[in-house]
Amino acid sequence: MSVIWKVDPSHSDVQFKVKHLVISTVIGNFNTFDGTIETSNEHDFSAAKISFSVDAVSIDTHVKDRDEHLRSADFFDAATYPKLTFTSSSFVKESDEAYVLKGNLTIKGHTESTVFQVTFGGSAKDAYGNLKVGFEATGKISRKAFGLKWNDVTEAGSVVVADEVKIILNLQFIKQ
Repeated sequence: MSVIWKVDPSHSDVQFKVKHLVISTVIGNFNTFDGTIETSNEHDFSAAKISFSVDAVSIDTHVKDRDEHLRSADFFDAATYPKLTFTSSSFVKESDEAYVLKGNLTIKGHTESTVFQVTFGGSAKDAYGNLKVGFEATGKISRKAFGLKWNDVTEAGSVVVADEVKIILNLQFIKQ
């Protein structure tokens, strides 16, 4: 019998970082997301099946005009591709706290194999008796591989937006 865990969005965060003008980093979040983990028991996450989705329209970089541009066809084309999705192909335990998560990430209709380094934060019961677990997952992707190709060049020849995007997921899950 499998155990299902659902993401707790009020105690989770989906963040990305990308270089701007090669000199600074822009940090953004996706505010609406959902995910599940399916395990064989509540104590062993090795070989877990993981699925996750993010609403593209929920992108938030704290700059309204930039967010609208990111939602446009130049980037996520949120009207046509409303979700970014991830489905695991493997979740391998390397130590008590470290896992490697591999799977297929789909953005804007493009699917690429993606790898995340995952740290298990532990488990605890909340004030209501719900069992919760926490994970932090980090990875890097090429935005161009997913069709997010818009860019510009400054007068000095620097690109406006770097190709490499760092993804940081701090997620808490509730046992169902």
